Amino acid sequence: MPSVQTLAEQIVAREGGFVNDPDDPGGATNHGVTLNTLRRLGVDVTGDSRITLADVQALTQAQAVEIYIEHYFNRTGIAQLPEVLQASVFDMYVNSGANAVKILQRLLTSMGYACDPDGQIGAQTLAAAKLAYQAAPHHLADAYGIARRNYYYALADARPASRKFATRRDGGKGGWIARAEEFIAPQYHLTLAQHQARVAAWG
Repeated sequence: MPSVQTLAEQIVAREGGFVNDPDDPGGATNHGVTLNTLRRLGVDVTGDSRITLADVQALTQAQAVEIYIEHYFNRTGIAQLPEVLQASVFDMYVNSGANAVKILQRLLTSMGYACDPDGQIGAQTLAAAKLAYQAAPHHLADAYGIARRNYYYALADARPASRKFATRRDGGKGGWIARAEEFIAPQYHLTLAQHQARVAAWG
């Protein structure tokens, strides 16, 4: 697996620069970091004793990388998961917060290693992940990636405004789906026809 520094830099590259899309429930972001995140962490980028949209706009790539490594990888417990899971769970945690962990917990439970879907990586989740990895070392990362992809589709099913993140105007895979499949072996990627069939009901 690449270093956590490299993983964080790759996440920043995927997230892109400043975006303020009204259809994004997370609000304005820069390198994937939201205003709420800066306020929660007390990061005053501009140094004016206030944390506002200006701080989001001023955030550098290097600062975003530092935030991701410390607050999204180390402090969440992702660093203690089996290595095959770390990159995908880390990437999704940046994208979807604690839902990244809940998806893992539900997957582990479905595999027979019960843990509460509380979004927290504690002893129970770590033990379940270890057992699941021992049972299916070559399939666990793909299973998580597929569960992640299914989550994005379901989210877009329920929230029409989010569908543009799951499918492109030309019918191709949107950013959410393409991003999930970066962590899934090619043989489990959906074909264009399969993707289009999955989103056909959206009109």
